[in-house]
Amino acid sequence: MHLVSPHPPATPPQPPLPPPGRPAGRLLLAGLGCLLGFVLTAVGFVGTAAGQSLDGRLLPRAERGGGYEQPTDLVGPAKAVLACFGDLRLLGLLVGAVLLLGVLNRRPWAGLAGVLLVGAAVVAAGAAKQAILRPDLAVPTSTTHNSFPSGHVTAAMALLLAALLVLPVPARWWVALPGAVGVCAVGAATMIAGWHRFSDVVGGVLLAATLFCPVAAALARPRPGPGGGTGPGGGPLGLLGPLGLLGGVPLLAFLGGGPSPHPEDVPVGLGGPFAAIAAGGGLVLLLVAGILAMLRPVDFAGPTPHGGQVPTS
Repeated sequence: MHLVSPHPPATPPQPPLPPPGRPAGRLLLAGLGCLLGFVLTAVGFVGTAAGQSLDGRLLPRAERGGGYEQPTDLVGPAKAVLACFGDLRLLGLLVGAVLLLGVLNRRPWAGLAGVLLVGAAVVAAGAAKQAILRPDLAVPTSTTHNSFPSGHVTAAMALLLAALLVLPVPARWWVALPGAVGVCAVGAATMIAGWHRFSDVVGGVLLAATLFCPVAAALARPRPGPGGGTGPGGGPLGLLGPLGLLGGVPLLAFLGGGPSPHPEDVPVGLGGPFAAIAAGGGLVLLLVAGILAMLRPVDFAGPTPHGGQVPTS
């Protein structure tokens, strides 16, 4: 005779999430690549005559030596975008939304990390702007006023990447696409309004990505279940976006040719600004796509404040 327990057996505890592994290593490698791209962009565009000349050709100074505000009807909308994004109340709401999403999606530590990421990106951009000096290389289209990197673009890119930390994997693309368009709009507005050069936009994007990668690596956990930690996003293809910037962006400074001996040799018109906007937007989309590919097999669930594990969604 077999005795039957009146109570069903207790559900066994769920195993803890797997520890960080290869995804964290790939993120750290991508972060080093973005850092190298940031340094090369600063050296190539800020510290060489060819780079300064190329910046001047893309965004020529108005009226032969005037300001960098571009002669186009888009100046008004560009300044409106910058005024809106520069509103501290709006920035506070966006940062608060990152923290709230982290709590609602059971990723509180990721939400806190996202807030710290945005703050660190803003501080780092300001520090870099003070530390990186723009030498006078006798380039007619350039001034010694340093604007590298763009703080607006750095903050916009950091906000987008912070949102990726707190969102479930299926929702990332839905936020990343409009978010990348928003970063492109902020970068284009800074150039049209004459606030920043093309290299400043590139530097801001790379700086935010450089800070994001180690933060993501610290929180990264391979996704449990089918497809977790495998697939194209988990392999070398995931590195093509961030590391591809190293081959193309900084070299533009050295392929731009020497500085023009006369200011009148610099082309005037909207071809240069439109090329700068298109190139800057393309780089933003390339970098965001590369990061999303790396994050596909990764979730950012971490320990809860009570010491347990946060389940993934």
